[in-house]
Amino acid sequence: MALFAAYAERIQQIPDWPLLLLTGVRADLIVIGYMLAIPLLIAPLLLLPPLRSLWQRFLQAWLVVSLLLLFFMEAATPAFIAQYDVRPNRLFIEYLLYPREVLGTLWNGFRGWLLLTLLFTVVTVWLLRRLARSQRVQPKCTRYSAAILVWPFLVVLTVIAIRSTFDHRPANPAFFARTGDALVNSLTISSAYSVEFALYNMQHEASASDQYGKVDADDLKAFVADIDYLQEVQFPYPEYPTVHWQQASRDRTQPLNIVIILQESLGFGFYERGLTPELARWSEEGWWFEQLYATGTRSVRGIEAVVAGFLPTPARSTVKLSLSQRNFFTLADVLQRQGYQTEFIYGGESHFDNMRSFFTGNGFSSIIDENDYSAPQFVSTWGVSDEDLFNKAHERYNELHQQQKAFFSLVFTSSNHEPFELPQNKITPVSGVPLQSVENAVKYADYALGNFLQQAKNSSYWDNTLFLVVADHDNRVYGDALVPVDKFHIPGLILGADIKPQRLRTIASQVDLAPTLLSLAGVSAYLPTLGQDLSAETAPANRAFLQFNQTFAYLDGSTQPAKITVLRPDAEPLASTYDVAQRQLGELQPAPAEEAAQALAWAALPSWLYREQRYFVPLAAEDATNQRKEVASSAE
Repeated sequence: MALFAAYAERIQQIPDWPLLLLTGVRADLIVIGYMLAIPLLIAPLLLLPPLRSLWQRFLQAWLVVSLLLLFFMEAATPAFIAQYDVRPNRLFIEYLLYPREVLGTLWNGFRGWLLLTLLFTVVTVWLLRRLARSQRVQPKCTRYSAAILVWPFLVVLTVIAIRSTFDHRPANPAFFARTGDALVNSLTISSAYSVEFALYNMQHEASASDQYGKVDADDLKAFVADIDYLQEVQFPYPEYPTVHWQQASRDRTQPLNIVIILQESLGFGFYERGLTPELARWSEEGWWFEQLYATGTRSVRGIEAVVAGFLPTPARSTVKLSLSQRNFFTLADVLQRQGYQTEFIYGGESHFDNMRSFFTGNGFSSIIDENDYSAPQFVSTWGVSDEDLFNKAHERYNELHQQQKAFFSLVFTSSNHEPFELPQNKITPVSGVPLQSVENAVKYADYALGNFLQQAKNSSYWDNTLFLVVADHDNRVYGDALVPVDKFHIPGLILGADIKPQRLRTIASQVDLAPTLLSLAGVSAYLPTLGQDLSAETAPANRAFLQFNQTFAYLDGSTQPAKITVLRPDAEPLASTYDVAQRQLGELQPAPAEEAAQALAWAALPSWLYREQRYFVPLAAEDATNQRKEVASSAE
């Protein structure tokens, strides 16, 4: 009720919003059912007269622990909603693996709420212990036979409470979704339930997309062969059904080096607000994407899309999943096979989000992180500053160029990250906001980027290096739309070497960047990617893929306004329009069958490729690649 009051403006947009409170009570009964289940199942044993003293002590401990969990999760909820515009979910669990970064962020960005939550937790423990020991709540049972007679009735009631429905499938958080506003939907359930369901889903991630509906493997293979911009290619490896030969659009005697600068949390809105003057200036010197969309809302989702060209799924990013730690396609893998030095350069700890494991297992021969900076100018919670990061990158590129080594490098920035700790006297702060704010962090990140690009342009490696500057995602995703499409809109820029200025106005996805970079760099190769080479002569696909928590959206810009198809777990697909210029999502209606089937195929395909471990270029393709090169050389 307190959260309903805090977000009353959004709650009141729902015509029958008071019913949401009753829905919330129903969702709470599920949690209560889970809390009761374990003591109830062991009751027949512990209620035996010799064990009743143990039964009493167990119930006291169970009462304190289970209720403390509920109270703690609710105490942590307001700060989480302020950051992510939704109740605690799988991110709450994942970030527990990185205590240093998380505690640093909480202490510097949410110190007051952190201390208040800790105080609340201590007081709650004290009160619950007193309650558990009170005579008024001690279990009363004089006859074992009476308890056993009533026990089956209580078990049935508990099972009904947990299922919450007599339908074929038990209720889940999507069952309680009644609006197009993700926050409002999450408010009707408890944070404990949201996190508990996230834990359950993490155990079944291999088939996560099945919650939208199942697609047969043969149908998925047929769908791949029917993708319009892949009509002219062949798929020679049945075990790897998406692997195809991509002929580079640029014929180069010596392929270019490739540098990807992955900008932390840089939404397109910052560029529009004038907070990135350096990016705006450099956008006039290369390919500028006006309608580029991220596949997700987390850094690892951006990494898998940009570096691996992999489509999003409702599961965790493949950067974190077990079956993709080896023999999973990345740009580093294909370029390492062609003789490139491949590196990941980061200012923080490279093990964060499992990046080091994923990169070293999939083609990156060198990792540079926080431990490799001898005397950084500035160090924050998340590592060295962007200036230190770019100075290290510039130093490495000069070394590799002098050694005449072709190189591929992924540079991942971190200065634009809460708690936004920045070096002094580098930028003119934005007026009207605290110095330690996202606006100033964006300005500083842009300042560091501009300095680096100028250094690079003045260097000897500029003329044979292709640069991609792209965001991993926007800084925060919020709003009352089921899928806040505008918060997936990110800047992207390809420049360097002989790239001529160009504005790309059609809708593009992060997954299109990998094949495009290879093609512009003059690298022909076998690839499993399903993104489009935007430098090829085929018409632009004009579409994007958006994964927002458990919701998948397929954005199709072939019409005006654009069309969008939305898939939800165990619910009917929805469709609407999206006005790209006004950034306005239309009213959601049941999706036409053909559009729903297309979106489902795009959503199911990556999960199937991951589960079957088929997103990889087999080693046999290396011989075929060499043969193609020999034929091309002979023709010349």
